[in-house]
Order: sequence, then C-alpha cells, then structure tokens
Amino acid sequence: MLRVLRIKNIAVARDVELELDGGFSVLTGETGAGKSILLDGLSLVLGDRVSKDMIRPGESEASVGAIFRGVDGAAHLLAEYGIEPDAEGEIEIRRTFDSEGRSAAKINGRNVSVTALREIGERLANINSQTENRSSAKKRDYLEMLDDFSDTGEALGRYSAAYRDYADALAGLEELKSSLSDRAMMTDIYTYQLREIDEVNLSDPDEEEKLEKQRAKLKDSERIVKYASLVMRALSRSEKGATAAYMIERAESAVDNLAGVIDGADEISARLRSIRFELIDIAEQVADVVEPDMENPGAKLDKIEDRLDKIAKLERKYGADIPSILKFREETAKKLDLLESGELALAEKEKEAVAAYEKARTIAREISKARADGAKKLSAAVAETLKYLDLPKARFEISVAPQYEADGSETLGASGFDDVTFLFTANPGYPLQELAKTASGGELSRTMLAIKCALSAKQNVPTLVFDEIDTGVSGATSERIGLKLKELSRSAQVVSVTHSPQVASLADAHYVIRKTETKTGAESTVKRLDEDERVAEIARIIGGVEVTSKQMQAAGEMIEKNLRGDKTETNE
Repeated sequence: MLRVLRIKNIAVARDVELELDGGFSVLTGETGAGKSILLDGLSLVLGDRVSKDMIRPGESEASVGAIFRGVDGAAHLLAEYGIEPDAEGEIEIRRTFDSEGRSAAKINGRNVSVTALREIGERLANINSQTENRSSAKKRDYLEMLDDFSDTGEALGRYSAAYRDYADALAGLEELKSSLSDRAMMTDIYTYQLREIDEVNLSDPDEEEKLEKQRAKLKDSERIVKYASLVMRALSRSEKGATAAYMIERAESAVDNLAGVIDGADEISARLRSIRFELIDIAEQVADVVEPDMENPGAKLDKIEDRLDKIAKLERKYGADIPSILKFREETAKKLDLLESGELALAEKEKEAVAAYEKARTIAREISKARADGAKKLSAAVAETLKYLDLPKARFEISVAPQYEADGSETLGASGFDDVTFLFTANPGYPLQELAKTASGGELSRTMLAIKCALSAKQNVPTLVFDEIDTGVSGATSERIGLKLKELSRSAQVVSVTHSPQVASLADAHYVIRKTETKTGAESTVKRLDEDERVAEIARIIGGVEVTSKQMQAAGEMIEKNLRGDKTETNE
C-alpha cells in the first residue's frame, strides 16, 4: 500500500506530503486546488514521463517520492533488479528532474531505469480515471484482465515456452524452404565460399597477430642487424681489428706473466677472465636477436604481406577476424549439408514444426477453455454490479473468439489464439459494441469499477486510485459507487479523488486539498480532517461557497449514517 507521497516544486505543490492508511481514503477540494498534481506525482512515481514544464516557476528542480509498504506482488521484480525492501518491508521510490532536462529514478537509493520503474509500478498501484479508463479499456488490456480473472498464469508460462519453440521451428523451416527454392544457386554460393576460405588454410586463430608482429620486426631488421653487428664486432666477433674480448684475453695473459712481480696477480687475472666471459655472453645475447633471414628480409616480408592480404580479403567478406571467419565457415558447411540432403532435411524440419505447433496448440486450447469459462463468470459479475450502480438495462459480455488460418487450424500468437473483446450497451434493443467505443464517460467509469471489483481478489495490486469516477452521476448513484469503493477497500487500499458528498461520507479517512496565495505564488496543502472538519468539508461540497446549518446537519447525518453501518445493502 501507499504510505507516504511527497511532492516538491511541481506546479502549485511547493512542498506537499500526504500520509495514508489502508482502507478507503478520499481527497476533496475546490477545482484548481491541486488534486490533479497529487495524481500526477503518483504517476511519476509509477513510471510516467517527466517534463521540465511541470517544475514550479522560479525553481530549477523538482522531486517526487513515495513509500510503499507490503510489496509482495513486486518482490520478484525487485529481486531481479537487486532491490530488497527494508527491515519494515518498505521501499522508497524517488524521482528528481531539473530544468535542463536531466532526471533520475531510484528505489531504496539504487538507480533504476524508467522502464524498470514502470514494470515495478504496475504491481504497486493502479490509477483509474475517465481518461485512463478510456485508454486502458482497449483490446490489448482485455486479454490481460480476463487472464487475471481466469487464473491462466501457470498455463500461459508453459504456453510461452512452447510458442517460442514453435516460432523457432517455423523460422528454421522457412529459411530452409527459401534456400531450397534456389538450391542450385545457393549450393554454388556456399561451395565457392567454403573453397575460398579453405584455400587460405586457416587454422591458428592468432595467426594474424603473429604475422603482424613478424612483419614489424622484419621492417626494422636493417636497424637491428646494423647495431647488433656493431656490438658483436666490438665485443667478440671481428674479422678486422681486435675485439674487446681479445684485448682482455691479451691483458689476462700479460698479468699471468707478471705473477712474480704483482701482488694478487692471480686475482687480477681471474677478474679479467670474468670480464672477458661477460663480454662474450653479451655479444651472444645480442646475436640472438638477429635471425638468419634478417640478412635478406625482403623475401620473408613478401610472404608475410601476401598471407596478410589473403586473410584481409576473407575478413572483408566473412568476418572481422579469423575466429569469425572460421565460425562463418562452420555455419556455411551446415547450410550446404542441408541443401545436399534436400527433401530429407525439409521433411525433418516440417515434422519439427508440426510437433511444436501441436504442443503449443494443446496448451492454447487449455487456456482458451479457461478464458471462455472465466468470461462467463466475469461477464455475469460485472453485469450484476452494473445493475447495482444504476445501470439496470446495461448489458456486458466478454467475447472470446478463436482465430483461424485458411486451412482451419488455429492461428497461434504470443498469448494463444483468442481474440478477446469487452462488449457493452447501456440501452435495451441496441447491439453490443466494443466497450471503449460505445460507453459514455460515466458508463465506462462504472463498468471499469465493476471490473475492478470482480478482479480484486485475483489481481495483486495493493493500491487502487480512482479519480472522479463519480462525475456526472446522481447522488443515489454516487452513494452506490462509494459503497462499491468501500467494498473494494476490503481487499486493497482505495484512494478516491471526488466531488461527491456521498462518496466522501463513506471513507475511512478524509483529506482536503487547499490552495493559498503566498508571496512566492500559489501553494497547495493537504490535511487529514478530524470529525468536525470533515462535516464542514462535506457540507461545503453539498452547498458550495455559503454553507448553511441545514447543510452542516445533512453532512453530519450522512457521516453518522455510515458510521452506524446503516447503508444501502451492497451487491455482494
């Protein structure tokens, strides 16, 4: 349920906080007081788009936040996004946006996308108004509401998996048919591609990288040979002149001949010998970098360049690198095998598609039967409630019509093969037509309320918000709407924005929204009314600007009647 809604710097709501309990709450106030801002704020929390035009004049940013308690219906989605309710089982949703168009959404401090927020929001609260009802009472939503009522969730899960298998099998079949229709041409193409790849004889996925390193080294071979040769000639290998190692060896021999003259001659001789060996070792290390072909790198470079050119040609046609080319070759070989197997492969693919279709259709028929049974029960429940809501002549039916192919087989779609339509007429003798196209605003509101009542035990949405669904109806009908909202609040938190004193008098909690003028502009405030304030507010709704004692008395009696439980009997 929605426990707290906070709005800051959105239109006339400079800093508004609404704290709600469970049960049935109403919000009243004069036109323009800011009731719509509260609903806009809640819509933003549930994932609606933000607009910088919503920001209060003179402010650079705005925010809206909400705390929800008891979020079991959204628990699995929250877990998918790595979000856990706090120790009290609550989540806090916060959205901020500024005049530069920047915005952010967070749940319990964790950044989430608007898409994720919308998915989670659908499981937290539902806003109903004549405008919303007109847009939601469309064919795309009929099926979802009927499925909720008919408890088809488990079967739909099985069907979705089977339908994916069928769609994959059908796609494979169509691809093979397309290939077989041009078998000769495609065989030539695949054969040419395989031959072109095989001629290059690719085997090492890292060959290109290795060749590029060799090429770089060979291109630098002249410099390498020059300086390596200089080191070798200077230290130990020279056909002309003495090397450093040779001169050290001569010095070592000379020291040996002075052994009787120089103290420590043996040690000096050993040191010279060590130096000579070190110089020879350095020369040999340098010599190792000079490969045999560096003396004439041109031929080797030509071979490497030719090999890299062939690989690059394949990459332009078949993949970004050698692993991609090898993968392309593998897939092409499979396609060629299928073509060569011809009718045998086609028969196997057709068999797979038929088996997948039959499996999906079997589950779809199970779902269709559940929908048809559910449609009868839901139609009867809604029609009965419509009579109670002062539409005694109205008819409401749910049409569940299987869709067929030309050959008589059912047309499978993502949700089965049924076309579901909600049909309605308010007048006897008039044909049933699609609900959204034929019902007036008041009729549509009452019909959607009747549907919500019937679905209340099935849908796991803890908060239902109704925006002036009693507009344009009589006082008696308003009272019946209020009683239905009260009934609905037994299974969900119900919040109603209303201008009806009858609806307001039935609420468990009554909030009033007022707008005042300040130095910084108009501001809205929200207050929960005590008993006396509630009587005065309902009297204002009854009588307008000038409230009389009779209106106060009528308001008090209206509330007292509902507190005593002396209500018109609801249609259970």
